[in-house]
Amino acid sequence: MSVTVLKPGLLTTLQDRGRFGHAALGVGSSGAMDGVALRLANALAGNDDGAAALEISLLGPRLRFDSDAAIALAGAEFAVRLDGRPIAMWQPLAVRAGSELDLGAARPGARGYLAVAGGFAVEPILDSRASDVNAGLGPLGGRPLRAGDVLDLGRTRDGRDPGPPAKDRHPPWSLDPRPWFDADPARPIRLVRGKHFDALDAVSRTTLFEASFRIEADSNRVGFRLDGARLALAGPLELVSEPAAFGTVQLPPSGQPIVLMAEHPPTGGYPRIAQVAAIDLPRLAQRRPGERVRFREIGLDEAQTRYLAREHALARLIDTIAARLAE
Repeated sequence: MSVTVLKPGLLTTLQDRGRFGHAALGVGSSGAMDGVALRLANALAGNDDGAAALEISLLGPRLRFDSDAAIALAGAEFAVRLDGRPIAMWQPLAVRAGSELDLGAARPGARGYLAVAGGFAVEPILDSRASDVNAGLGPLGGRPLRAGDVLDLGRTRDGRDPGPPAKDRHPPWSLDPRPWFDADPARPIRLVRGKHFDALDAVSRTTLFEASFRIEADSNRVGFRLDGARLALAGPLELVSEPAAFGTVQLPPSGQPIVLMAEHPPTGGYPRIAQVAAIDLPRLAQRRPGERVRFREIGLDEAQTRYLAREHALARLIDTIAARLAE
């Protein structure tokens, strides 16, 4: 029960929800950039939402399934073909042994997630199967997939070998991605003021929420570098390294903000001028290099309320998916 990598794609890695609880050792969390898409792909495949799946960036891989499988794809819209036939995302799919799955380029969006019933059977490292490419930590030494890699499949939640649905055809239902996937660069990303926001000069405090920034080409899973109007501090600020988080907006001496992403280091010494609201982290993760991004201020209370509402809605949807798969 395995999947063979025929072509690896641009950057395809094994990810789960992240590696937490080890920041004191200098180990970052890593995990999926778009955690919502990962969880929904796993739900559609019949997995727990923490199962390991493939995160596929910009240009997808070509895979051969060496055994029957049930799969699901969520996230960015890829031109997906199964044995040469176009197939839809956001639904459970049956794959027969010997079939080839080919994911082309992503548009819109930047990252998609391929979940397989039973998950990928890779050994956890520090309680997680997430790949941290920058640190070289995780399955396959933390590296992206290569041609010739063989990925073993795990067992489903009820202990069975993974396999396609009882009816060897696609089910007559799928998810509407619109509530869960938004890669529109025209919609602003919401920010909460950070610890050092008030250290910005008056012009920069206004500019952060009024200017448009471009995501630079060298942006990656560690951080998004933003090119645009220079921001400046009102005066010198001496800092020591302090904890950082997914979505922390730092201001290096260049004056060009950096938004820390899933593979961020656990600490940082640059001023932390803002924090991306958790509800908008998946939206930011789907932005592509070269796209523009604007920010809008949101209060902490509103950010928390919106996040909790999203989590409740997502939990209800996952329960509904599980019930439909059990029919």
